[in-house]
Amino acid sequence: MSETVTKTLQATLATPTTGKEQRLQRLLDTYRDALHDAFDAGADTMAAVNDIVTPYDLPYQAKDALKSYVPQLHDTYDAEELDDEHPVRLVNRAATFDHSENRDYGFVWQVPQPGRGTNFWIPLRINPEQESLWFDLLNGDATAGELRLQRHRTSWELHVTVEYSVEVPPESDDPTYIGFDIGESALITGCALKRDTPRKPMLVSGSRARRLRKEMHTTLKRLQERDAAEWRIDERFDHYQNALTDIIEKVSREAVEYARQFENPVIVLEDLSYIREHLDYGTWMNRRLHSWAFARLQGRIENKATEAGIRVEFVNAAYTSQTCHACSRLGRRTEQAEFMCPHDDCHISEFQADINAAANIASRANPWGESVRWEPGRDDSPRDGSACDSATVHRETSPSPGQMTLAAYSD
Repeated sequence: MSETVTKTLQATLATPTTGKEQRLQRLLDTYRDALHDAFDAGADTMAAVNDIVTPYDLPYQAKDALKSYVPQLHDTYDAEELDDEHPVRLVNRAATFDHSENRDYGFVWQVPQPGRGTNFWIPLRINPEQESLWFDLLNGDATAGELRLQRHRTSWELHVTVEYSVEVPPESDDPTYIGFDIGESALITGCALKRDTPRKPMLVSGSRARRLRKEMHTTLKRLQERDAAEWRIDERFDHYQNALTDIIEKVSREAVEYARQFENPVIVLEDLSYIREHLDYGTWMNRRLHSWAFARLQGRIENKATEAGIRVEFVNAAYTSQTCHACSRLGRRTEQAEFMCPHDDCHISEFQADINAAANIASRANPWGESVRWEPGRDDSPRDGSACDSATVHRETSPSPGQMTLAAYSD
């Protein structure tokens, strides 16, 4: 069984000559002028946008992208104003690439320009980890989607959306469900569940990500208070964003490698489609939680897992941190890293809180042969019409065998 995966390839344009630099800048400036004019005119159909952008000296790949994008800004995103730093959007007919081992930069891109015979080639510095996908794009094993060309202070970046197929293994009769809990203290906690017993948990500290976010907030605020140059603020912002992106990439890779050590692994993640509406820890904490890229990290885990042939399921996130994984009844989290189960008939008294949450996430996978895809407006209520399921009900169950305590993970 195969599944289609979408991924974004990123490349930096090799330093262009003066002439090519001017042509790239002219393309960007003209595109933004056309975008703002169409948006300010309230054009909400492809025909209306076409009437506005036709006179502009743009390649047809950019005009076609505008005809799709501007109506989305009004209808889908309900945008009230535009960011001045919009990239050039191009439809997939601009995805003309070539490769040769005889060049300093193997991959090159044909930059679309208005008029006949005006396109030019420019070398690309690609991410080495994405090289195989670039070759798939050339060979037709991957299909290009939208392209985006963005100008930074000292460089140009090209982003190419690609779709390709990967083989997904069939469901196993004896899967190992592996739950991942994403949070502030522990950036990610993984726990495999075999016969209802947690096995070999993993924890990745969130201290570096928290420090970077705090440092970024403080630095940018000070630069703004001192009326620093815009390029200086952008440079610092890009620095911190790149550092946080690096953390996400490394942690998501570690999570998938952790899952691969188990037999017939199935990764289980929380369905976060409505988490913002249900979180209420006060204004300050909500801002911190919402600013952290929970969804971004989950997306990278899902992408990497699919590439590795590991199935991913999504479950209801309600009460995973407040429920005992052993007896499925409510307990309390006395400290950030400690969960207490107050029930005398449960063999769990103290437990590492994040591991407890991850075990709960794993235990909620596929209770009736179905899972919840990460889509707004869906839940994992059973289809038989009953009111609740194991993901939301705190059941009175017999204690699970085996003893695991907080001390086991205190190191």
